[in-house]
Order: sequence, then C-alpha cells, then structure tokens
Amino acid sequence: MTSILKDGIKVQPVPVKVVDLLHKVQTPTESGRSGSSSLETIAIKEFHSSLRSVIGDTSTFSLLLSADTSRNPFFHKGCAYVVDTDELYVTSDLLQSTISSRLPVILISKLSFRRTTESSSSGSLTAPITSIEWMKLRPPANMPMPSGAIPYKRGVLYCSQGAHEAYSGGLFHMPLGSRPIPVATNYFGRAFNSVQSVIEGKDGALWFTDSCAGFEQEIRPLPQLPSHVYWFHPTTGELRVVADDLKRPAGIALSPREDTLYITDTEAARPGNKHASRSAATIYAYDITRRPGSSPFLINRRVFAFAFSGVPAAVICDPTGNVYAACADGVEIFNSGGTALGLIQIPGTCSSLCFGRKGELLVCAGQSLWRLQLEGTIFH
Repeated sequence: MTSILKDGIKVQPVPVKVVDLLHKVQTPTESGRSGSSSLETIAIKEFHSSLRSVIGDTSTFSLLLSADTSRNPFFHKGCAYVVDTDELYVTSDLLQSTISSRLPVILISKLSFRRTTESSSSGSLTAPITSIEWMKLRPPANMPMPSGAIPYKRGVLYCSQGAHEAYSGGLFHMPLGSRPIPVATNYFGRAFNSVQSVIEGKDGALWFTDSCAGFEQEIRPLPQLPSHVYWFHPTTGELRVVADDLKRPAGIALSPREDTLYITDTEAARPGNKHASRSAATIYAYDITRRPGSSPFLINRRVFAFAFSGVPAAVICDPTGNVYAACADGVEIFNSGGTALGLIQIPGTCSSLCFGRKGELLVCAGQSLWRLQLEGTIFH
C-alpha cells in the first residue's frame, strides 16, 4: 500500500488541573455513559501530588495522526515502538471488507518518525516528532487478525488472534523486512482462542493473555480452551498456564523488578453483556514466585485498581513501577501501591499505549494517535 506523509506536527503544552477527590462530585458528562468524550484536546487531572514526578511542570502533547475523515479505527492495538529504527507499529480494530461475504480485516500501520535535532532549547528529554510517514499494510496470510504487539529481536512480536480455521493464530515474530515466524501456536495440540497481549521478561520468557474475544466477534470458532494466561520460554519450549481465574484477560505488564505481573480483565466490555456494571473492568496484580528448579508461578492475586471509565484495555509500567492503563477516559495512572495519581484525558476511547523514547508516551485512541512528552523527574 502507498504511504502518507504528514508534517508540521504541532507541540502544545498540556493543561493540568488539581482535583480534590474528597469533595468532588462527578457529573454525568465527566463520567461518560459509553466511554465517549467531548474533549478536543488533551488535559491532565492531578489526584495526588506525586503525579508531578511523572508529568513535571512542562509536559507537552501532539496529535500525531487522525482518521476522522474516514472514521476508521486504524489506531487500536499493537503500539510496539522499535527504538533502533524510530518506528511504531499499530494494529487497527476490525475493518469491514468491501465484499460482504468476507470477514472483516485488521491492518497494520507502520509509522516512521522524523524529529527535530536531539538538542532542544526547551530542555525536553526527547526531541519532538515533526513529521510521520504512515504506511498501511495487510498482515501476512499466516498471521491473521493481529492484536497486541511488542518490539522483539530486531522486529515485532505479534499476537495473532487467528481466523475461522481452528489452528490459525498464536504468537508470531516478524523480523523487520521479513515474513512472520511462528513462535507459539497451540497448547499441547489445542488451539489458542484469541491471543490478545504479550510481554517479554528479562530472561527472554513470554507472558501472554488468551481470551474468547475472537469468538465473540465471530472471527474465531468455538473455543477449545478456557480464557488463560500463559508463560512460554522460546529457548526451552516450555509452555504453562499460569492463571485461569479471569473471564476476559486482555492487557499484561511486568513491574520493573519483575516480581509483580499486572493483568487486566475486560469482562465488562464483552458484547451483549447485560450486567456490565457488575462485571470486571479491573487490573489485577499477582506476585511472581519461583520454587527451586521450577518455572515461575503466580500467587497472591489481588485487585490492583478498577477503571474509572470503561475497561483497562492495555497496561504498561514506567521505570519506577507506576502503572498506566488505557481506558475510556484516557490514560489512568496509579503508583505501585494502587493509589490513583491522575488521569490524562484523551479524546475518544484509549485502547493501547507504549513508551517511545525517554519520557515519551504514545497512545492509540481509535481514530487518533497521540504523543505526550512527560517531563517528570522519574524519566531524567
């Protein structure tokens, strides 16, 4: 497919409002009935003074790309930043095919960034993005319906949800410029349901979530397995179920010390759910433990946080252990103890996010892609 060049990207300061949660009454407009927002720009709500260590005093934002004219949700999942090439890889939501008899499609966006010189008169940690080359790509035939993704071995590791064929989908490594290589495609002969998100540990092991989302969207056959969280080591080939107590596992993140695993349950967003107000829209935390001579286990499951609005579709950690969740109202930020620090309000419903260069937060919100430059001391 042809590429699109967008230049002249503007950088604007982010307004910050300190909110007293003890005395604040939320209005219907602020809470949002369906995750929609009337915002036309980004703003930050500070709930706790320690948020300043994240945002600093001069944080800025840019609207990198917008698909408002087509109204297609090109910026949905993936959000894998490759530092060596200064590129971001994003997957779309389901896009309807022009032929009614065919399944919807998911496209991959390859976004090549161009920046100002590294030195910045404003003292910013990272040079801002001034232009983008945007190329939309069809996934290879053996990697249908890609969802989550991370940078991996000079390329990208994709979660392929699969298609109507029972044994399609799994984890696939796509080296830059090469076709995808299967990494894990089944659990002892039983097909994965609809792999959603993956994270790599420092030891090279992969933790990933698998839910029935693909079956719910009618792109996958009847599930063969429960909704599981898996641990897989590509070197040894060992594959284990490490959690089976979530109804719709989605996002996944490791703490900086890799002693805590965060997993989101998005059961409240399940299509046709008549009891969404009583369903999980929750980030759970698990302790990671190892017995002598064994692979890791997850213990001590606990509620870490419940989303302010919508569901926590994706989750990441910063270098000090703060947790960022992509939700209907924007990016919700918590410290490692689960205290709500603040909210980065973003137009639309946020569905994925990742860190780029130092202090740079990249956020997907359906028809738009945003960049925030966080200037807090934790990134210095």
